[in-house]
Amino acid sequence: MTHGQEAKLAQVFSAYSGWVGYGHEDRAHAWLQRLAINHPEIELFRSLPTPSAQPFQPRDTSIRAASGTLSSCLLPHSNMPADATSALARAKELNPLWHLFCTFAEQPESASAGYLSGVPVAVKDMIRVRGMAATGGSASGDLAPAQEDATCVGRLRAHGAVVIGMANQHEMAFGASSDNPVYGRVINPVSTGHIPGGSSGGSAAIVAAGITRVTLGTDTGGSIRLPAACCGVVGFKPTYDSVPRHGAIDVAPTLDHLGPLGKYVKDCAQVFAALLDLPEEPNWALENLSGLRVGRLDGYFVEPLDGQVRAALDAACEAMRQDQAQLSTVSLSSATMASALQFMTITTEAAASYEDRLLRSPEKLSEEVRIRLEIANFLPAPWYVRAQRMRTQLANDIDALFDQVDVLICPTMRSPAPEVGASHVTIDSTSYPLHTAVTQLTMPFSLSGSPAISIPWGVAGDGAPIGLQLIARHGDDWRLLAVAQRLESACPQH
Repeated sequence: MTHGQEAKLAQVFSAYSGWVGYGHEDRAHAWLQRLAINHPEIELFRSLPTPSAQPFQPRDTSIRAASGTLSSCLLPHSNMPADATSALARAKELNPLWHLFCTFAEQPESASAGYLSGVPVAVKDMIRVRGMAATGGSASGDLAPAQEDATCVGRLRAHGAVVIGMANQHEMAFGASSDNPVYGRVINPVSTGHIPGGSSGGSAAIVAAGITRVTLGTDTGGSIRLPAACCGVVGFKPTYDSVPRHGAIDVAPTLDHLGPLGKYVKDCAQVFAALLDLPEEPNWALENLSGLRVGRLDGYFVEPLDGQVRAALDAACEAMRQDQAQLSTVSLSSATMASALQFMTITTEAAASYEDRLLRSPEKLSEEVRIRLEIANFLPAPWYVRAQRMRTQLANDIDALFDQVDVLICPTMRSPAPEVGASHVTIDSTSYPLHTAVTQLTMPFSLSGSPAISIPWGVAGDGAPIGLQLIARHGDDWRLLAVAQRLESACPQH
């Protein structure tokens, strides 16, 4: 685009922003610069044929009953605080160094009886907790204490969990670094030179720091699984809407998931049972993977791939084969359009979710988040509907894979956790913007609403954790957890 063309387009944007009621015409050149960053997604979207499918509708959210043979699995010894009082004290001690929390409980409440009785948990600042403010990690947020718990928090408390505070995050859950402008940049406790991931960076780092065994997070494009991979913990995104979202702040309602991050798969399974409001933890674990069909995702999911991540994937697949699983290679060619569909969907829906904040107090938003919301004004409305038709095609293609296999495996990210301050990540001589680099392999399964889990599998030479991702059919969450636990137990670092 020539300078003259850019000037004319900026003039058009200025006038249009006033027409739609935003009217910050002085920011037109900033909007152009941001749209240039997303030029690859926009051009890819424009080049894709529109399928005849109907616009995407969320699938059935019912969870099939657990069919494991074991009621539990033993956990390694841990030096984590065993009670909420000790966890809260440790949290307050570490927070000035690592910026893990937005706010704390004044003191732990008495625990109810139940299978989580006395278990301390932290809750991402997107999810309302009675008596604490849920600001979305933003200066634009409501500082008034919530009057009631989100449904998921109420269920945890009903089964005995004790909330010790609100976890720090990427502002408004709209980014991947958790460099928060209000509460400080979340530090990755296991490798301080690498990002903790986002947007649930605080939720993952709290577990990695040994404060609690489990936390709650949200996942819109990978925001549970990415921080889990970066911090060397487990992050579980259940089937879409199997965990009620009532009481959570919306980012993109058709993409948002709520779920646990934990030290081990067992921690996530226990909390998942409570999030489903089950009377007890079911028999979900397995003695081996005999008869299980595992599909190793090829193509888009391994081209390109960091060599250390590829080696981790090879080792994990061999471990599953040794555990009697049947391995095969499968492809998902439509995954190549995931980044374009995610951009069109999340940008449009987030702008709608946060419209009041943007209109009321845009100066309270960081530039990064503000401009990502603003550019939604310049995406044609028909593009959103077209994106949802393509999304139906992608979801159908993912569903079809489960006619061949029971579980899919791929890396959580193409590389180990990126370094702090990196704007781009280079993988096999290809450079990607940070957000693109870390979300490419998680986005397809947020778009489809499939259950997915990231588990740690070793570390890179520079100390950055490596995560692997498992995915299952809608509703097969308990089998997914069982497979993840078997793979976790085979990891040499377990």
